[in-house]
Amino acid sequence: MTRALMIQGTGSNVGKSMLVAGLCRAARLRGLSVAPFKPQNMSNNAAVTTDGGEIGRAQALQAQACGLLPVSDMNPVLLKPESEVGAQVIVQGRWLTSTRAADYATLKPQLMGAVLDSFGRLKAAHDLVIVEGAGSPAEVNLRRGDIANMGFARAADVPVILAGDIDRGGVIAQIVGTQAVIDRHDAAMVAGFVINKFRGDPRLFDDGYALIAARTGWRGFGVCPWFPDAWRLPAEDAQDIATRHRSTGLHIVALTFSRIANFDDLDPLAQEPGVRLTMLRAGEAIPGDADLVILPGSKSTRGDLAFLRAQGWDIDLAAHHRRGGRILGLCGGYQMLGRSIADPGGIEGPAGTTTGLGLLQIDTVMTGDKRLTEVQGNHVASGQPLRGYEIHIGRSAGPDCARPFGRLGSKDLGPEDLDTEDLVPEDLDTEDEGAISADGRVMGSYLHGMFTEDGFRTAFLADLGAAPSGHCHTAAVEATLDALAAHLETHLDVAGLLAMAR
Repeated sequence: MTRALMIQGTGSNVGKSMLVAGLCRAARLRGLSVAPFKPQNMSNNAAVTTDGGEIGRAQALQAQACGLLPVSDMNPVLLKPESEVGAQVIVQGRWLTSTRAADYATLKPQLMGAVLDSFGRLKAAHDLVIVEGAGSPAEVNLRRGDIANMGFARAADVPVILAGDIDRGGVIAQIVGTQAVIDRHDAAMVAGFVINKFRGDPRLFDDGYALIAARTGWRGFGVCPWFPDAWRLPAEDAQDIATRHRSTGLHIVALTFSRIANFDDLDPLAQEPGVRLTMLRAGEAIPGDADLVILPGSKSTRGDLAFLRAQGWDIDLAAHHRRGGRILGLCGGYQMLGRSIADPGGIEGPAGTTTGLGLLQIDTVMTGDKRLTEVQGNHVASGQPLRGYEIHIGRSAGPDCARPFGRLGSKDLGPEDLDTEDLVPEDLDTEDEGAISADGRVMGSYLHGMFTEDGFRTAFLADLGAAPSGHCHTAAVEATLDALAAHLETHLDVAGLLAMAR
């Protein structure tokens, strides 16, 4: 009989996603067929699934830890913030509606059926499902209609392990306080607790650990030290992408938009030994020594274009271009580089047209037809294989599209195609993708995830002056997931945790 276990946290960013990924890999290494599940996620960092939907990027990494391809059932409700008060609601991989935060509470009870439906399919297909909560069960003001934490745990009868983050301080109050404020029936779902992100000698916390167990009556499953290689895994939050403070190397500057999306595009660049990656924050000027400036994806392209101009980055970008610098726009960033962005239907905000940066001779129109697909093909300039995914609603056209960034196959290509000298044979239908300016220094593409492809990344960086590093991104992620599983096995009672599943 399939079993399940849920990891909830005392707050956001306590390490739930990392714990689930590590437990998934540990279970897989024990010979179990295991799958991840997150009933509800809020993130603009999405991944395309094999069934043509989208889920949170953290669940795609957890699927990789399980040795699985991502499917929509792994994250049946995904909220993608479009403004401070509103978000898109993606259900089982597909757009359902856009709603204001104040109205979402009335929608939640209608979503529990889809959540349990997806959970049931995963349970039927695997030995074990490891579930990740969202936020904290202590947010009792959100308990009514809850589908993310205790509401789901009780509806699906899944035992809960509560994770506290000692790095931010107050972990005793985090866990004891959670028990104090939640309903006694919710508290009865908690099978135990773990302490996460400890730095230093864990014996110094022995008394605190014992106090938590005595006050709550919950079983402790260990104190997990800080995992130093966490930065090698795709970031769940843009703030987690490390700025690599190196004194030498190719300097890449990425603009951190207010609604930045799919920012894990930058992870492979952050890990390149010969690259200095700067995540530029609001109020900071684009440095004069930048070799490449990247405009990443955005969930609100016109809104973030206004944000870009408010920082003075439009002036900085023009100066960077005059100095001979390179610029790359990805998805929403690609759209910003053009002459205009039209949203006649008000899909991403108020209807209207915004003048773009004018660095690419293209125009974009937002349509309701969302493109969600995995793609592969060639990088035109280098001939290297391209792999990635598209997840966008805009369509772009203009003179600079005659100089495409990539040439993609219109059907899935198998491994046998990748071994040929010509990745996309002439007898296959292909399509041009992206655009390059006449001077070759401004590039745009809708393709996310392209930098995970080692050959392309090496060639792209070499064209900018970087020496080949030999870094293999996928192998590094796999090795880090193995190391994470070993880290949990060393410091937590993993056997005891898995035994709690029912």
